[in-house]
This record gives sequence, structure tokens and C-alpha cells, in this order.
Amino acid sequence: MTGYTLAHFSDPHLGPLPAAGWREMVNKRLSGFFSWSRNRVHIHKPAVLKLLVDDLRAQAPDHITITGDLVNISLPAEFAAAADWLKTVGNSDNVTIIPGNHDAYVDMPFAQSLAKWADYMKGVRGLDAAETPPTAHDDFPFIRRLGPIALIGTSTAVPMPPFIAAGRLGPNQLGRLRDQLKRLGAEGVFRIVLIHHPPFGGGAYKRKSLLDAASFQDVLAEAGAELVLHGHTHVSGLGRIPTKQGPIPVIGVPSASAIAAGHKDPSRYHLYRIRRLTDSWQLDIDIRGLNPQQDAFEPQGSMALTIPLISSRPVPAEAAA
Repeated sequence: MTGYTLAHFSDPHLGPLPAAGWREMVNKRLSGFFSWSRNRVHIHKPAVLKLLVDDLRAQAPDHITITGDLVNISLPAEFAAAADWLKTVGNSDNVTIIPGNHDAYVDMPFAQSLAKWADYMKGVRGLDAAETPPTAHDDFPFIRRLGPIALIGTSTAVPMPPFIAAGRLGPNQLGRLRDQLKRLGAEGVFRIVLIHHPPFGGGAYKRKSLLDAASFQDVLAEAGAELVLHGHTHVSGLGRIPTKQGPIPVIGVPSASAIAAGHKDPSRYHLYRIRRLTDSWQLDIDIRGLNPQQDAFEPQGSMALTIPLISSRPVPAEAAA
């Protein structure tokens, strides 16, 4: 089978912050504004993000995924600006996104927030055969079929109190995710779950963690998946979720717009080249990152993973007994 190349980056945190009236700032946004002004504005650079997008487009992947945090404090003007920026990355047929916690920084009407990017989150929802965009904040997960792979886009983006950056899937979304993964597993496709928060303990401080990570892991242990991609931590990460069919790789990337700062990594993105072999999947990962001069992206390593084909199939009854 012909291979498929998927690009992944996350957490662009598009700046600068737009002007806002005081009524828009009398909430959690105020603490986020001070955090941006004191610290984050010196880390997240539009010029770095442009270098990444230009380099990525030169690699000509088959599809691009962005795992959340396009904006910073969920101002209405931020969502509109991000919609314009997405057009520079690609059209909605070539790019899939999911929201992150900064995309739900405060409670916002859907029409003024995620609806601006809805076409980039279109997919099969429930048992419907047609791809449709979301119509509400909880209209997740969704499936996008791309050749030999299936993207399953989730949302952990729910408004939280000040100084809390945690996320939650919720029981309804987890139930739908289980059903979708089982159905796709029976079809033998390479299932890639997109999630903003890292779905395992220790992937983020508790106030920044996925609150129902254990339930998410239970769903994947039961239904299976081949790969999980996330953002949120602003560092590179490789973990695994154990299952009876074998461990599921969990891979995170740094912020797409960041320079090196403290313990956080500078901007990187990944290219995943997926090929189906006789009895396994071959996953080759190329890492491209910001060079020390901060004027170009360069190769920064690679890795190869072999994923058993059985992880795409239901466990036979005699094996499960």
C-alpha cells in the first residue's frame, strides 16, 4: 500500500493580542492578558510560526494536523484572526484542527468562537456517513478518513477557573470515541486520535492535566488505536498507553511559535510517514525544528516504530477468553 504523510504541529498561540474593551477583560482573560504581557509575548513569535509554516509547506505532506491552542485568551477578534491565519496553512480539505484549553479560555458562544474554524473540524459524527462541521462546543469527536488512515478529533477544551489549564473529555464524548474506534478497528485502518492535553499521568501538572485521562486510557485499552497525537505541554514527548494488543504510542510536540525558554522546547513539527506492510504498520517520524539562529527549520532527528497490524483488528473471541 502507498504510504501517507501526515504533518503535526500544535499550540501556535497566535499573537499579538488584539485590542479589547474592559467589559471583555473582567474575567479570567485579565490574568491571561498579564501572563501574555509579562512572559508569553517574549516566547511566542509570529516570525517563528511563519518559518514553520513555510518549511512545512515545502515538505508537501498529504495532510496537516494542529492539536489546539490557536489563540490565547479567547477574545472574539482572536478567533477571526486565527480563521484568516488558517488559510495561510491550507484549506479545510488539507488541514484538520482540534481546540485546546486556550481556545475555551472563557465561556463563549459557539458562533463567536469555534464556529469560525468549523470547516477545519469537519468529519463524520456519530453514525452519519457524511462529513459535517461541528455545530456546538460538545459536537465531538469526529472522523476524517484519509487514505489508509483515520483521524479521530477530540475536544478537551472546556472553560476552567483562573490559573487552571486542565481539560476534560466527559462521559458522552468518551462513549462516542469508544464506538468510533471499535468500528474503525474492524475496518483495519490506521487510527490516529488527536487530543490537546497529554492523556497520561505526569504529562502535565495537575492544574494543567486531562482530568479524565484514566477513562481515556480505558477506552483506548478496550477499543484500540494506532497513534495518539497531542500538544499542550510545549515540549516534545513520547509515551505509551498499554493495551492487550500492544502499547499505543503517544507523541507530543512543542509550541509551533516558541523560541527556547526555560524548560520548554523551541518550535518543532513532525512528519509521520505511514505504510502498511504485510503484518504490521511502519511509522517513520521525521522531526524538523527551529535552528539555533532562529532563522530556519532544519532536520532534528528521526525515529521508526513498527506497530502490529493486529492492533487494528478486534481481538478474536478465543484470544480474549
